[in-house]
Formats: sequence, structure tokens, C-alpha cells
Amino acid sequence: MASASSSRSVTQKTSLKRNADHLEEVSASTSTTKVAKVFPIFSKPQASDFQWAKPLGRSGTCLHGVNLAPKLHAKVAAFDLDGCLIESSFGKKQDPSTFKWWRPIVPNKLKSLYEEGYTIVIFTNQALRGDKAIDNWKKKIPYIASALSEVPFHLYAATAKNGYRKPMPGMWYALEALFREDGVTIDSDKSFFVGDAAGRAGDFASTDRKLALNIGIPFSTPEEYFLGLPAAPYKLPGFNVSTLPTNLPSYTPSSTPLVPTNGAQEIVLFAGMPSLGKTSFFKKHFEPAGYIHVNQDTLKSRDKCIKRVEQVMKEGRSCVVDNTNRDQVTRKYYIDLSQRHRVPIR
Repeated sequence: MASASSSRSVTQKTSLKRNADHLEEVSASTSTTKVAKVFPIFSKPQASDFQWAKPLGRSGTCLHGVNLAPKLHAKVAAFDLDGCLIESSFGKKQDPSTFKWWRPIVPNKLKSLYEEGYTIVIFTNQALRGDKAIDNWKKKIPYIASALSEVPFHLYAATAKNGYRKPMPGMWYALEALFREDGVTIDSDKSFFVGDAAGRAGDFASTDRKLALNIGIPFSTPEEYFLGLPAAPYKLPGFNVSTLPTNLPSYTPSSTPLVPTNGAQEIVLFAGMPSLGKTSFFKKHFEPAGYIHVNQDTLKSRDKCIKRVEQVMKEGRSCVVDNTNRDQVTRKYYIDLSQRHRVPIR
């Protein structure tokens, strides 16, 4: 998985001219209908069917909103917000509710995608500190929705530095869960993500391109997607999991058995983000040896997981705690339990 700092570079012979005047000319020539560039201040948002849903995550740090009633289709057209669909979030002091499309072609293109059977989704990172800042930002989104009165869409906004924040795939996982509830599977080959944080010269970051790499869907910059301009060279600094060798053993040290041959009782504590293969690893290596599978997705709460491990210990059996177990506080529950029962944990 590409992290907030991944390393990769692409070069190409074609040079990309990103002059603002040139981009405006290209966008104007590709837009079929006249669209207002700047939407003025309103004392109240124009009539909009946009609604905020329940925030996601333990602390509710990922905002989720819905415009109209989007039908879920296997093809997903996903976009960043600032610098991709709109030029910047909104005006600051004088025009707090004014926004400008990144280029006039944007709303018509979104409408066309919806008519072509795409589910429209917006993934955005927002640096919002405190409830007041979050509430003020949330009040601005209906202005965009009212300007897209014929375009149903989902919006996810990560407001904290956790698994939801791009390039981490938490917002995409939330979307996949929503699709599963509706019995729909996302077609990754026919879906795509567009964003301006692409690792190009002058880009402030590369998080959008890394998100696309992490979730495995095609990526384009706004210039490439909306204006049809050639791809620009880019660099993704830092760690990139795709650079790792693929012929390594699945666990180390491989010189000793993964599962004790003497059948000694133990607790095995998995740790890692969702979809890393933890459950598959359990089924391949531990299930055949009779280990009990303890999983919060199945038991629904941490307390039930702890009680289940306690029960397994009293029965003299071994178990695997197959959860994310991402912090020391969570892991300590099981470490303390193992010490009470004098059973090793790893």
C-alpha cells in the first residue's frame, strides 16, 4: 500500500503546458452549455436535497453526505473536491459561501457521468479543527449540491489523521460497505478517481494518486480527465509497497514452525488494517491446527471478544484474535488476559 509518503516516478517525453489561460480556453471549447463560474452568496442555500448522514468511525471523524437519492451502480466515478471540482473550498471572510468551479465543464461532465450509469462520489480531506469549524464547513456543501440539482452523489470528508484520510483507503472501504448492503459490487476496472494531489511539480502532495494506487483503480488529474491534456511526470516520495520483492516468505523466521508442534496453548494477536489478509492467513495456517477464531466483525463488540478469549483459555485451547488491534490500549486487554491465565501471547 502506498503511504502518505510513497516512492515512484514516471517520466515522459511530452511536456505539459499548464498555463491557466490555456486551460480556460480548452475547457471553454469542450463545454457544450454555458455554466456560471462563480456562485454568489445566498442568505440560505438554494433548494437542495443534500443531507448529512451519520458520521463514520468511532469518533465520527469521517463526514458522509448524500445529494438526492443516488442509485448504486458498479461503476464509480470518484473525485477530489478542492482543486478538482471547485477551485478552492469557499470564500473566507467577504464571500464565505461563494465557490467557483475548477473549470466550467465540471458540472456538465458530472451530469453526463451520472447519465452514463456511474455512481458519483467525492472524497475530500479537510483540515477542520473543532466542532465549530466542522459545522461551518458542512453548511457550505449544500451550495454545491444546489448547483448540481440533477446529479446525485455521495460525499465523504476525512477530518482527522486516521484510516479515513487519503491516501489511506478508509473512505473507499466505507463506500464498499455501503455497496455491499445494497448487494452491489464495485467494478474496479471500470471505476476511476480524479484528483489534483498527484505528485507533479508544483503539487502540494501526492495523496490522491496514492489513494488510487491503494484501492486499485485508474487515476487521472483534473487536467487529464476534464481537459484531455497529456499526463505530466510525477514522483511519489517515500515508501511504496509495490517496490518490495514478491518472493519473500509469508512469515519470519521461517526456520521454525509457525504453529507449535507440541500443541502448547497460546494467544495469537493479529494487528493490521482491514483487507491486509489477516483472516486468510488464519485460515491457511492456524485453523487447520484447531485454533479458535475470535473476530469483532462476527462478535460485534470488543467486550464479547475478550469474553470469548477468556472462555477459550479456560477450555485449555488456543485462539487467534483477528482484529485490527491498532493501538496499545486495545492490545493490552489481551496481554493482561494472557498474564492472568499464564498463557503466552504473540
